[in-house]
Amino acid sequence: MLPLLTPAHLDRDFDYLVPPELDDIARPGVRVRVRFAGRLVDGYLLSRHAESDHPGKLVRLERVVSAEQVLTPEILRLATTVAARCAGTRADVLRLAIPPRHARVENGGPAKKSAETDGPTAPAVGSAASGAAGPDAETGAGVQDGPGMDAGLGADAGSDSDAGTATDVGSGVSAGLGADAGPGPDAVPGTDAEPRMDAASGVHAGSGPADEPGTDAGSGNYARSGADADPGADAGSGADVGSGTETGPSMDHGPGTGNDAGTNSGVGTPRGAGRTAGSGSGGEAVPLRVVDVPGATVAPGESGGSPVVRGSDTGSAGVREADRSDAAGRAALPAGMDPGAWRRYRHGDAFLTALAGRRAPRAAWQALPGEDWARRLAELAAMVAADGRSAILMVPDQRDLDRVLRECERLVGDSAVGLSAGLGPAARYRRWLAVLRGTARVVVGTRSAVFAPAVDLGLVAIWDDGDDTYAEPRAPYPHAREVAMLRAHDTGAAFVAAGFARTAEIQAVVETGWAHDLLADRATLRAAAPRISAPGDSDAALERDPMARAIRIPAAAFAAARKALAAGSGVLVQVPRRGYVPALACTKCRTPARCRRCVGPLSLPGSDRPAGDAGAAHSPVCRWCGRTEAAFRCPTCGGRVLRAVVIGAGRTAEELGRAFPGVPIRGSSGAAVLDTVPPGPQVVVATVGAEPLLAGGYGVGLLLDGWALLGRADLRAAEDALRRWLSAAALVRPDGEVLVMADPAVPTVQALLRWDPAGHAAAELAQRTEVGFPPAVRMAAVDGTSDGIAGLLAAAELPAAVEVLGPVPLPAAARPPSGMRGDGDDPGAEVERVLLRTPRTHGAALARALTAAQAIRSSQRAESPPRIQMDPLEIG
Repeated sequence: MLPLLTPAHLDRDFDYLVPPELDDIARPGVRVRVRFAGRLVDGYLLSRHAESDHPGKLVRLERVVSAEQVLTPEILRLATTVAARCAGTRADVLRLAIPPRHARVENGGPAKKSAETDGPTAPAVGSAASGAAGPDAETGAGVQDGPGMDAGLGADAGSDSDAGTATDVGSGVSAGLGADAGPGPDAVPGTDAEPRMDAASGVHAGSGPADEPGTDAGSGNYARSGADADPGADAGSGADVGSGTETGPSMDHGPGTGNDAGTNSGVGTPRGAGRTAGSGSGGEAVPLRVVDVPGATVAPGESGGSPVVRGSDTGSAGVREADRSDAAGRAALPAGMDPGAWRRYRHGDAFLTALAGRRAPRAAWQALPGEDWARRLAELAAMVAADGRSAILMVPDQRDLDRVLRECERLVGDSAVGLSAGLGPAARYRRWLAVLRGTARVVVGTRSAVFAPAVDLGLVAIWDDGDDTYAEPRAPYPHAREVAMLRAHDTGAAFVAAGFARTAEIQAVVETGWAHDLLADRATLRAAAPRISAPGDSDAALERDPMARAIRIPAAAFAAARKALAAGSGVLVQVPRRGYVPALACTKCRTPARCRRCVGPLSLPGSDRPAGDAGAAHSPVCRWCGRTEAAFRCPTCGGRVLRAVVIGAGRTAEELGRAFPGVPIRGSSGAAVLDTVPPGPQVVVATVGAEPLLAGGYGVGLLLDGWALLGRADLRAAEDALRRWLSAAALVRPDGEVLVMADPAVPTVQALLRWDPAGHAAAELAQRTEVGFPPAVRMAAVDGTSDGIAGLLAAAELPAAVEVLGPVPLPAAARPPSGMRGDGDDPGAEVERVLLRTPRTHGAALARALTAAQAIRSSQRAESPPRIQMDPLEIG
């Protein structure tokens, strides 16, 4: 079993004895409690074995918390892969993947009256005697990719169909990676590298009459007994198995890069609908029908006309070479789907055909301006669900989740559920169980939905992957985009990275060939996009308005807004920040104004108060320590006069209200974000990311203070600015106009004027490659005290290709590690940062070295262990 323990050196498998009274319910994937070092700890039972290789006395399993099999072999394999890539522990990943148990929901008890109705209600757990983990357990719904594994963890729960799931009385509980043997010789340091024994045969796990699809015969794990491993198994496939280098499409930027050897444990359970291969009750192998998704299998009799072959596995990515039926016969288009919308994109028909034909297409989709992207994503999910598979759609926030979920419910009804952190414990667990048990086929959620236990996963899609909410703030700090690509690569599911903009990370996988462009041609784009301009972008414009580049809202912007309002259209005004005057700077040299005591930024208090409010102070106040700076003096030029660096949304709305008397002024920012606004002439002032929808689109869009977005000291400043501008400009109708208040000579502004996010992403990637920044390289940020960092680096056997940068003070935008944050007057320990940079081909070796060093330091009980983040968003 795997105990959920924090120390890195305890991230390994432990053997426990199963008492006879727990034999029926102690099945792989259930939650258990065991006694560890004298105290009770939670954990997951990974596999059952007839005997243990531990020479000492085994401690008895204390109790089985629940008969629900929440951890399946596939999710364990994914957790192992993510932990190896992020230099973390499996326990930390599983805490992110599997929500806390809610007993009333799990047992099918009545919900509280105050509880909301959550769509499809998951049925109660079957009795321990029957061994059914849910309605799909007997039919073998297949392995899920997701937070807790699906009900098909040993989908025939209670039978001997899966090798390593037999439940002999008094057998030992072992912790192989799923039902398979432990990791190979290149296993992640800190895990148990010893082989584990199979429950029924006493040989290494994964044995059986026939090697099951989804296993990796040559992955570096211990060989299986019984029938020979399928010759079709790919020894080098999976998540960097046994290679010591990075996998993926071309070993550079593919999703498999950075995965550690042994992360694909070859769990021995098929990834797909249907019964598992290799029944343990008899000597015959279950015949399987080949489908186009690698590793996916379907039991005979579920659909006719397909060749029957022995189960095999092509590894992870790639298309299985088999006789495929016509895609149109595989899955009909769902009712209400408009295929014409996809024909506006080059290769759109080919993409839909490949998706319907289970060919696992991977696309970087750049949505056209004004595109109903929520409807398009729902259509893709409905196509997959119509074929009996599942889909996961990820969005940045609750507002987008609600929008996409509405569209999915229109197409697939109660088969769609939403998962987000905003749900209560009962509601979230009820929906999660519906996904686990196969009653929900379409999952819409935020970053944690990437682990959702979807049955027979056919599609993973992420919208606007550049949003920083996809970065997990808890250890081991995985990014949802990276986890989604790893999961699609391992399961053979389709992958779509969609958005109006494009990140350098997605451009990297496009250039390596792992994913392909899904773009509209220039003629279609010009017809759908509004006219975009920058004031003063030509000599003629400067002659008409010489101050166009110097003032915040030039005359051309006011003229365009008046024209749109006179025509009865709405005007969208995007500002970088909320409030009244969020930041101040010296008038002479524009040096940011900072507090003399704590060096915090100065601003006027009462940022949401209108001008003339008697409660507003006249002197600037530090936003960090709260002290008033009554006699400011610029340390650079000696100036004493301050100016507003960024005018917030509140002040902007006030100014526009005076400029357009009688016109409704609406605000959308902070806690008062509007989802939609009614039609009619109006001015909507919104902060970035809070722009509401207007039926028919806005007539004019004004993007203010562009230099504030471009001037941030951040690696992703230009990429993020273009993403925010494109998202706002996409809300303007095709015959409308967008004006961006920024220097037209800046390449990012030029990319906006041409609406060329792919070209900008390619240029951004080329620049990062030249200077050695992610995603061109793998980079680890080690944050902690100087002693803690020095101790970690001394214990780490870093590859020769690793370059050590620093130490430097922790960047202001980065959050201090846990336990090093000051409270009150105590500023806390001084936190430093060291960057470790290496070529992508050595990324797995760097992660292994850091994992081993953490295990060494943890076993020595080192104080204040440093925090390790692989490829962090904030580099410094």
